[in-house]
Amino acid sequence: MSRHLLVIGAQRCGTTYLHSLLDGHPDIAMALPALPEPKVFLSDAQAAKGYGWYRETYFGHATSQTLLGEKSTSYIEDPKAPARVRRVLGVTEIVVLLRDPVQRAVSNWRFSTDNGLEERTLETALRENLAGTKAWDRRSSSVSPYHYLERGRYVDYLPPWFATFPSSTHVLFSQPLMNDDAVLRRLFDSLGVDPGFRPSHQGRVVNQSREPAPELSAELAGLLRRYFTESDRALSQLLGRDLPWAASAGQGVADE
Repeated sequence: MSRHLLVIGAQRCGTTYLHSLLDGHPDIAMALPALPEPKVFLSDAQAAKGYGWYRETYFGHATSQTLLGEKSTSYIEDPKAPARVRRVLGVTEIVVLLRDPVQRAVSNWRFSTDNGLEERTLETALRENLAGTKAWDRRSSSVSPYHYLERGRYVDYLPPWFATFPSSTHVLFSQPLMNDDAVLRRLFDSLGVDPGFRPSHQGRVVNQSREPAPELSAELAGLLRRYFTESDRALSQLLGRDLPWAASAGQGVADE
């Protein structure tokens, strides 16, 4: 059985950019088609089709690559997904990409708006999300398009992955990945592929919204920072390192 890699999220944290970096490495073959994302391990029925089906369906193009990977950002939100992955793929390299949760929330709103799923203004959507969760049509999306804030409480989703893959779960942050060449080198090295390789398109942000997102009011930005304070502190403790977003940051950007 080949070695496998999963980029599991979170949404709007730069996973499309990370996918492009991984796909450019000669030792890595990423799943085709890339869109729609495979999402195989979101259901028992799909996972039950087994490894042979998974390999043939998504990696028929692979040749001499030593690592086969896919990106499905919905996996991080399903606590049953890690067990399905382990059952089908065995020990797997898990890569989690995280971002300032306030910026991520704004980008998530922009994505939902761009795709016709959201009609509320940014301020209205986030203020209403502070009060509760909006229902969504589960037939049209595997995860809610309105979990702008819940999705940024990363510490709520990571424990099942660390429990199942304790020595092969790698957590990265989007801004250091984009700005510090050493981050990509360390990732390649930890995945067991040539750490010296650099894709020709490194540094180019992909999946960027056409229009910039509106800026948050200072008052709402402060409310959101307070909302994330506890989960950010718990995440820092779980990872054993400081988080790269400053408590004073608050303005969102529209790129993934």
